Amino acid sequence: MPEKMNGLTEWFQTPPGQYLLGWEQAQFDLAVADLFGYNALQLGLPELQTLRSNRMPHRWLALPEETLPASTAAVDAGGAAGAPPRLNVALVTDAAALPFPAASLDLVVLPHTLELSADPHQVLREVERVLVPEGRVVISGFNPGSLWGLRQGRARLCERMGVSMLGASNLFLPDAGDFIGPWRLRDWLQLLSLELESDRYGCYRPAMKTDQWLQRAAWMDRAGARWWPIFGAVYFVVAVKRVRGMRLLGPAWKPRRAASPAPVPVANRR
Repeated sequence: MPEKMNGLTEWFQTPPGQYLLGWEQAQFDLAVADLFGYNALQLGLPELQTLRSNRMPHRWLALPEETLPASTAAVDAGGAAGAPPRLNVALVTDAAALPFPAASLDLVVLPHTLELSADPHQVLREVERVLVPEGRVVISGFNPGSLWGLRQGRARLCERMGVSMLGASNLFLPDAGDFIGPWRLRDWLQLLSLELESDRYGCYRPAMKTDQWLQRAAWMDRAGARWWPIFGAVYFVVAVKRVRGMRLLGPAWKPRRAASPAPVPVANRR
């Protein structure tokens, strides 16, 4: 597992990795900017600053133990000049056993965390446990039904069949875990009473390894979002925890004044 995580970190430094990180960073900035509360957690992948535009007072970055050495280097490297500071690694934990009490977090962000976990369904169960009612979970993952996913699946199939022409060296994406399709993820969310709030897809350019060819195919991002939206290389999901039988009362911005008693008529002898 550490070797695979190091391979994932190295892949994010390649042109397609930087292209994907740029799109996902913009989506996280937009999704978490207007989410309010007190406690927010990013679970894994410090290459992304998923909480930098969020205004919650307590924001943490948690990493699995086996990814700590490579990930700490990425965190300590810092961002570009003028960029907001990155979160420090607050704790090292297992994503399937979070050290938080039930209903204690307002926001949990999972950037490619599920597909890198040995038990992704247990990770989602833990997220549902620690979220407060009406809390949000934001998830990103590789889409196995995209051009990138199809190329990765073909390379893995040829590798299992012993075909040397498309072996492990021709894997386009890092061999770090199993991809979870968005349709499968929706079923898991529904079982855990996590209601899908929004979803979107991105990165429609073909599976190319050079920045020059990726830039030539930039027009496909606009065309793909319009004509084949579900075939983006990565999906982005926001879900909210619903608790049945619970109704959250908002603040009384305009308190209702008590009605004055009706006047009592007094008989006049004159």
